[in-house]
Order: sequence, then structure tokens, then C-alpha cells
Amino acid sequence: MPIPEHLRPTLDTLPEKPGCYLMKNAAGEIIYVGKAVNLRRRVRSYFHKSAQKHPKTRKLVSQIAEIEWITVGSELEALILEMNLIKKHRPRYNVRLKDDKRYPYIKVHWQDPFPKVTVTRRVTQDGARYFGPYTSMWAVHQTLDVLRKIFPFLTCNRTITGHDPRACLYADLGLCAAPCVGAVSQAEYRQMIADLCDFLEGRTEPVVQRLEAEMRRAAEKLEF
Repeated sequence: MPIPEHLRPTLDTLPEKPGCYLMKNAAGEIIYVGKAVNLRRRVRSYFHKSAQKHPKTRKLVSQIAEIEWITVGSELEALILEMNLIKKHRPRYNVRLKDDKRYPYIKVHWQDPFPKVTVTRRVTQDGARYFGPYTSMWAVHQTLDVLRKIFPFLTCNRTITGHDPRACLYADLGLCAAPCVGAVSQAEYRQMIADLCDFLEGRTEPVVQRLEAEMRRAAEKLEF
């Protein structure tokens, strides 16, 4: 369908940046939340003829009265923001999350001395921290694959003493901080996991600032 006149000014001013978009109906209700690497290209694509082949998309587009957007610094931030916005607003055209037990969560085993990070469909009162629900297992693993490069967290079940003879393959790949061989202290590892939790909750700016400060200090010591 052609772009409705009342939406043209919005679509013409959409930035070519990563972020999330919120589609509202005439009553001001948020009916859909999505993410994009390029907000302008993604939102405008809803009005292309190819997108109108799906009845759900046609019905959604016919009800859009207003579009808002939030820009972020990266695709990862957009993915996490989308998750939090869907959980907050429960838009009718997003995947329905009425039965949260069906959907995956990221589980941070905060109750452990060296918290590992896993994926689960069950939330229990065990002292762990849970993030989600995500709309798909693919979205969870996409998020964790990127986050692990920034926060090289544990996934194994070994008891951490700091005195193991050698680390695992993930440590060799830069995907584990290797507390098992004493590469980082317990305090350093838990701070990294706390930063990971902040990031998953959408508090990205303090984490980015901390990482940048650490990079500057390392550069001054010729360690980076």
C-alpha cells in the first residue's frame, strides 16, 4: 500500500541508525515494537508491496497512526532494548508472551561465586538473575554470541579454584575470562558479570564508559 499522508513526515525524518521503533494506533496504544540496524530502511519497508503479501502485516500497517523511535549505538543495544520494550508494553502484534514459561530467558547464576551464564525456559527463586523472555531461542543465542565477545563469561560446570593446569578452548578463543587458571580474580569476574547484567537491563552507557576507561588505561600501559 502507498505511504499514508499522515505518516510521510515521520518516514522522511527517520534516521539511518540502529534502534527500535514503536508503532501506535489511533488510540495511542503501542501495537508493535521492532528493532532495526537502519531505522529508516526497516520502517519504510513495511509499505513496500512485497511486505503486503502477509495478512498480519497488512492489518498492522492499516492501523498505524503514529510511529516513534529510539536510536541506540549498536545492533546489540537495539536487540536488548526491543526485548525490554516488548516485555513492558506487550504489543498485540508482537509474539504474545502470555505464558512466559514457553519462552527462553538468559540466566545469570549470580548465587554462585563465579556466575556462569546459561539459557533456560524456567524461572525459579534460586538466587539467579533472569533476563527475558525473548521471543525466540535464536534471539537469545544471537545476543549471547555478541555479549560473550565483550563479557567473556563462564558456561561450564567446573569448580573454580584458580589453580587448574590449563583453561578451556573458549579461553583460547577469548570467549572465557578463565578464572579457572587465575587469569582474573573473583572480584574482577563478578564485576564483569555485573556489567553484563546492567547491559541486559538496558543500562549500557555506564558499561561502555567503564570499558572505554579500561581500554585507555591499558593503552597507557602499552597493554592494549
